Amino acid sequence: MPTPDPSPPSVRILDHFVSLVDPRRRKVTYPLINVVAIAVCAVVAGADDFVSIALWGRERRDWLSKFLDVSAGIPSHDRFNAIFRALDTGAFEKCLMGWIADLHEATGGQVVAIDGKSLRGSFDKASGKSAIHMVSAWATANRLSLGHVVVDEKSNEIAAIPALLKLLELKGCLVTIDAMGCQTAIAEAILAREADYVLAVKDDQPTLHRGVEDFFTGQMEDDFARVKVGRHETKEKGHGRVEHRAYYVCDAPADLPDRERWPGLAAVGVAINISTRGGEQADAVRYYILSRQLDARTFADAVRGHWGIENSLHWQLDVTFAEDRCRVRAGLADANLSVVRRAALGLLKKEKSEKVGVKNKRLKAACNTGYLEQVLFGS
Repeated sequence: MPTPDPSPPSVRILDHFVSLVDPRRRKVTYPLINVVAIAVCAVVAGADDFVSIALWGRERRDWLSKFLDVSAGIPSHDRFNAIFRALDTGAFEKCLMGWIADLHEATGGQVVAIDGKSLRGSFDKASGKSAIHMVSAWATANRLSLGHVVVDEKSNEIAAIPALLKLLELKGCLVTIDAMGCQTAIAEAILAREADYVLAVKDDQPTLHRGVEDFFTGQMEDDFARVKVGRHETKEKGHGRVEHRAYYVCDAPADLPDRERWPGLAAVGVAINISTRGGEQADAVRYYILSRQLDARTFADAVRGHWGIENSLHWQLDVTFAEDRCRVRAGLADANLSVVRRAALGLLKKEKSEKVGVKNKRLKAACNTGYLEQVLFGS
């Protein structure tokens, strides 16, 4: 078996995983880097579980030998399962995301959306294991998963978000979180990372919510004649529906109830969505607090960009990667395989030469190793 050529830039993946601790204590047959790299390549190319990962590896052994020493062969699906079951999720993700960040530099100062998702298929009634819940960070401009943490069974998203923030390079970014994350400790954690926040406000912060709502209700009565306001409106038609959206941003009023509790609070915003379909109208009003003075267009982009984590990440993981149907659930295997899926999705979305969806990009990567290399290494 020929020795892999160390010269291609793609081999940099080896450098990023040097620090990853191998959980195996017995004699190792398959190098840990092989297990990790084969899994990432296989998931990009359409594999959704360890059986298909092992099958893909066997079929692409000759191609893999360009980058890896596969003289010992390809691990079985049981070996993949056992290793991923014991692999430290945080350390694994740090290495994997470091490699991707090295290949695809994130845009500085962009909007980073944070939201949670449950992996329904990870629930195991027989062992009493609950479905794992993960909080993810999504770079809206790059459409790239920046990282995630698993929510402890005895905890919730509120405790997990600060832990995720500590993993991310956020200087200059604008972090958006839904109402679950509207907590003073989370606001402090975002500011500590030299970033700013746009936090949705709802009834779980009743005093603040009522104060922001009363402020905008009062100002709208005379069309903001007493305060400086930023405005932005859009109107879109499609799928039999007309969407009229209006965004308003004002300086945070000095007498805003509960203001003193919120570090860095600089502005308040409201997003109004009026949707008309078949003559019927539905209204939605959402309120926000901001730590940075934004123009209305930027505020609108941040608010709308936040929901990209639902459409571009969570929906794709369920529909294209069949995440909710995956029955991998032993040990840490479910969380680690989810890390691989998020990395694969980011790589596929970053590849722009094919004007097709992620599903068909995976199909082409399965059929064409040249295209697979382009997805993986940007070459």
